Amino acid sequence: MAKNERSPAADRLLHRHPLQRLESPSRTVSAVVHIIGLASFAYSFDYLLSHPNHIAKDHDSDIVLSSNQSYGWHFQYLTIIGLSLATITFTLGLLADITLNRQLFLFKNILSCCSAPMETLITTLYWGLRAIDPELVVPKELELPLPPDLSFHLIPTAMLLIDLLFLSPPWAISALPALCLSLGIAFTYWFWIELCYTRNGFYPYPLFALMDTKQRVGLFVGSALTMTLSTIVLKWLYGKVNGVEDESRPGSLKKVT
Repeated sequence: MAKNERSPAADRLLHRHPLQRLESPSRTVSAVVHIIGLASFAYSFDYLLSHPNHIAKDHDSDIVLSSNQSYGWHFQYLTIIGLSLATITFTLGLLADITLNRQLFLFKNILSCCSAPMETLITTLYWGLRAIDPELVVPKELELPLPPDLSFHLIPTAMLLIDLLFLSPPWAISALPALCLSLGIAFTYWFWIELCYTRNGFYPYPLFALMDTKQRVGLFVGSALTMTLSTIVLKWLYGKVNGVEDESRPGSLKKVT
């Protein structure tokens, strides 16, 4: 073999992490997964535009506002912020599949470290609070039919998990950076919804209106800790499905049992 030639095995390692289960970026399975995910996300956004929810009266008039008309649009909702982040993640993934561009693939994987734990948090909070009292997350008159409800609050998490477990290399993020990222997101969102409240006179989720400032601090700190825990659990789950690198033998791999 010539000095600068690579073996087929070495070439595969350069284009696919040894723990990554399926070929990605690729124009086969990986592209199909990302197309299905983006189709679901597009359905959700179309539902937002075609079914405006009348949520409150403008505090300066008697005009009934919908999320389409109020300050902050639907981005008052953590669900829609998470859905938007998932859409960007999968768009980068599909572009990487089409072009086979490793830089786009890297950006997709970096963004996944935020979007997958956030969607896991959203799913956990939404269905957990619904189990306690559905009106903590949405007024009774605004409850969604099952298909859009699943498209907003379950399918993004499922699609991101498929992408993580089968089409991505393992995450390198550790607990402390994950906690700092989660706290940053949580308190940025709190600042955002308080700004929207000053303009609209209502909170996007009924639960917020039932809390005082201290309770909201507790809620957002708890949410940040839950998102951090999601990151740790997703890393552990990746190891259970795909194995982990053996720290005692650099460069070696082992399966987790």
